[in-house]
Amino acid sequence: MLPTLPESRIIAAAGEGMDAFLHLISDTILEAIGGELNAQTMPELNGEQITLLAYRMLHDEVTDGGFIQLIHNGLGPFIFLNPFAKAMRLWGEKVEADSGTSILHDFSKLIYKGRQLYEQYGNELTRPCSEDEFMALFEQYPDFDDLDDTFIENEEDITALIAHYVDENLDQFVQIQTDN
Repeated sequence: MLPTLPESRIIAAAGEGMDAFLHLISDTILEAIGGELNAQTMPELNGEQITLLAYRMLHDEVTDGGFIQLIHNGLGPFIFLNPFAKAMRLWGEKVEADSGTSILHDFSKLIYKGRQLYEQYGNELTRPCSEDEFMALFEQYPDFDDLDDTFIENEEDITALIAHYVDENLDQFVQIQTDN
């Protein structure tokens, strides 16, 4: 399903910056499936749309509370046990070829490292717990600190490349309605 989006809204969001642009596209996709990505709504989307929503979820969780929060909130299987890391590598191959950078390739490696930690600690991190017990997880599992730091340090560049990829392949995400 390709939701329709007026060209003027896309241009306006792009003018506000990459975050506004990606939020507009991902919000439009989410709105088209009733606001929630789940087993029932996922078949309505293509792989590109699902990958963008996965990045949005990862971004929102990790910038708010790190990979531990992402896993604790139940997103570990979606991010780590699906081909998200591979998709990031492939997106990187398309947008980084001209610039010679490897930011998305490195990001995919970060996701694979996250998968290893998820497989090692996922059961402990997804147990129900109090707020104090949740906060203690950050002390108990310092292996995630490097992942969090690496993502935060590179977030702007990662997001910029993802925005570039989405812009270059917009017809895979939304149907553009030309303004009259």
